[in-house]
Amino acid sequence: MTANPNTAALSDAGVSIWLDDLSRARLTSGNLAQLIDELSVVGVTTNPTIFANALSNGADYADQLREVAPQGLDAVIRELTSTDVRNACDLFTEIYNGTQGYDGRVSIEVDPRLAMDEEATVAQAAELHAAVGRPNVLIKIPATKPGLGAIRRTIAKGISVNVTLIFSNDRYAEVIDAYLSGLEDAAAAGIDLSTIHSVASVFVSRIDTEIDKRLDAIGTDEAKELRSQVAIANTRLAYKLYADQFAVDRFKALEAQGAHRQRPLWASTGVKDPALPDTRYVVELAVDGTVNTMPEKTLQAVADHGEISGDQVTGNYEQAEQVVAAAQRVGIDFDDVFAVLEAEGVKKFEDSWNDLLAQTQTELDKL
Repeated sequence: MTANPNTAALSDAGVSIWLDDLSRARLTSGNLAQLIDELSVVGVTTNPTIFANALSNGADYADQLREVAPQGLDAVIRELTSTDVRNACDLFTEIYNGTQGYDGRVSIEVDPRLAMDEEATVAQAAELHAAVGRPNVLIKIPATKPGLGAIRRTIAKGISVNVTLIFSNDRYAEVIDAYLSGLEDAAAAGIDLSTIHSVASVFVSRIDTEIDKRLDAIGTDEAKELRSQVAIANTRLAYKLYADQFAVDRFKALEAQGAHRQRPLWASTGVKDPALPDTRYVVELAVDGTVNTMPEKTLQAVADHGEISGDQVTGNYEQAEQVVAAAQRVGIDFDDVFAVLEAEGVKKFEDSWNDLLAQTQTELDKL
């Protein structure tokens, strides 16, 4: 099949397009394969919300539910979700091999109830890696304070990681340090660094949602002019941080041993404000060497948008700094914004996990 010229142009600009959704129906119907062929999709991300939505169609999972029902609820969920991720990994094998592990990746998240428990997160990351049993799986670990230690220790074991729920650039700097420390530990243990990959998921639209609410409450003309501007500015500065941190001697020493950069992944790129174009957090953040994971609605909007190419990030650092400074002047407390967003992010995923437990139990009861 011929790839859509607009998504192909975005891919040619160096942006890896990953789909932020997975279900058994996408796999069995051929829908995911079609998105790979036609819309340049080269990876998939998942989270508890996505799996809760997938499990709401119990018919897709009925046969496997019957097989694994005696194992207990938590084990059932692990079997169902790891099976979907394993099959998606297999679908991406050609891309994974063709890009030497750069793309063709599928993510699966640790139980969000463990977000504040480093030891349990490390243990489950290893369990999920073994359960999926594919080299192109990424284990998602949230960038909470306890998560930083779990990220380092999981990387040190040679397990590739998708770090999720990054909002502030101060926390992003800590994530990069955890990744580099994990690589150093892995090298000391004799692990081949070329086998380890990682992405750092910087959340975008949720920042505008929270800050725009606060700007509306402030209500001044200057505040209103900043609506829907801060998330892109924050993300552009995140890319600057990435570029700076992976240009230092510390990483160059690891790179000489085969290490890869931890690519920035722009997450939460579906717009929340209906006044904004669906492609806003794709068009404005196109830059070589990044991942943009998007829901299918956004992906289709990109396909219909017109060609997206070129670097929309590195030439806008000064403008981004001005936007952040202006937001601070009108009264935005960024430390509080990021603390609220992290707590809400963990809570939303916990709630989705509980929904997943309840939905799975309902399907088991039907059987």
